[in-house]
Amino acid sequence: MIKSLAGAAALALGMTASATASAETTLIVGTWQPPGNPMNAIVWPTWAEWVEEATEGRVKVKIEQDVGHPKTYFQLVEDGVINAGWSYHGYGPGRFKLPVAVELPGLNVSAEAASVALWEVQEKYFADANEFEGLQLLATLTHGPGQLHTIDPINSFDDLKGKKIRIGGGVQTELGERMEITPVAAPGSKVYEMMQQGVIDGVFMPVTEQKSLRLHEVAPNLTVFPGGLYLGSFSMFIDPYFLEDLDPKDAEAILSVSGAKLSALAGRAWDQADVEGFEAARAAGVTIKELGPNDPMTLEFREMIKGMDQAWIDSVADRGVDAAAALEELRTIAREYEAQKQE
Repeated sequence: MIKSLAGAAALALGMTASATASAETTLIVGTWQPPGNPMNAIVWPTWAEWVEEATEGRVKVKIEQDVGHPKTYFQLVEDGVINAGWSYHGYGPGRFKLPVAVELPGLNVSAEAASVALWEVQEKYFADANEFEGLQLLATLTHGPGQLHTIDPINSFDDLKGKKIRIGGGVQTELGERMEITPVAAPGSKVYEMMQQGVIDGVFMPVTEQKSLRLHEVAPNLTVFPGGLYLGSFSMFIDPYFLEDLDPKDAEAILSVSGAKLSALAGRAWDQADVEGFEAARAAGVTIKELGPNDPMTLEFREMIKGMDQAWIDSVADRGVDAAAALEELRTIAREYEAQKQE
């Protein structure tokens, strides 16, 4: 009798455990870039913890590395191959025109401030344009200021003319034309190898890549412009059908730990990664040329970028948004956020 009761109890416990296990949902996140990249080291793992806590463990997050080329992640999520992912807007040049507003030179704020400002402007101005149709946005973000990493020293823009520079699309394409470089398109993951082999002479990237991509080993010269040359814009997104299949309270919980909160986290992570990138560059003996506000190259750059704001406004005329107002508000939000951070 005792054995029978014990067996029944064990069976009941087993059924309960099975039911609990079956009630859990696994959310598959696809990511790229090296493990040390802030998205992989900090942002996705932190968000995974937030999701599991907010859903009381009913949704578990599993992060998968390198499930495809970075430009395919939008499609991979739309097709349900993975449930969530992130990518660079420059990888969808005809589709994602509006977020490029944050990439334009002259913003002069941290990635955190830029990321939050882009989220707020996306929600207020850009959402109705449906550039993210088929996706549910989780966050918008930028990396830190893009700078110039080169094999040879660059003392003027004349030194740069004709150089083979890897660009990542977006605003970088326009900058490359204005600088009269020879642009080379390639995934970020290929930059180290291309620099090492002399296929390219340099790259536009944030300083974090001195550490993350080990550029300090192949790019012994780093030219740092005040506020950077540009910002790179990205988004994190999830399959809306995945959310629809969840209990509504769990779907709501996931979105509650996303949005502005997740955008700010991502921006902060990239900012900290830049600090570590500078440390790695200095430790490796990289020659860091920090330009002042009145340096001839800085002044020439300011002249070079004139008209880029209007060019972007004209490029999104088909989107049905007040682009000029959106750009002005984005910069106001970002700069006010930055000022509050400094207080």
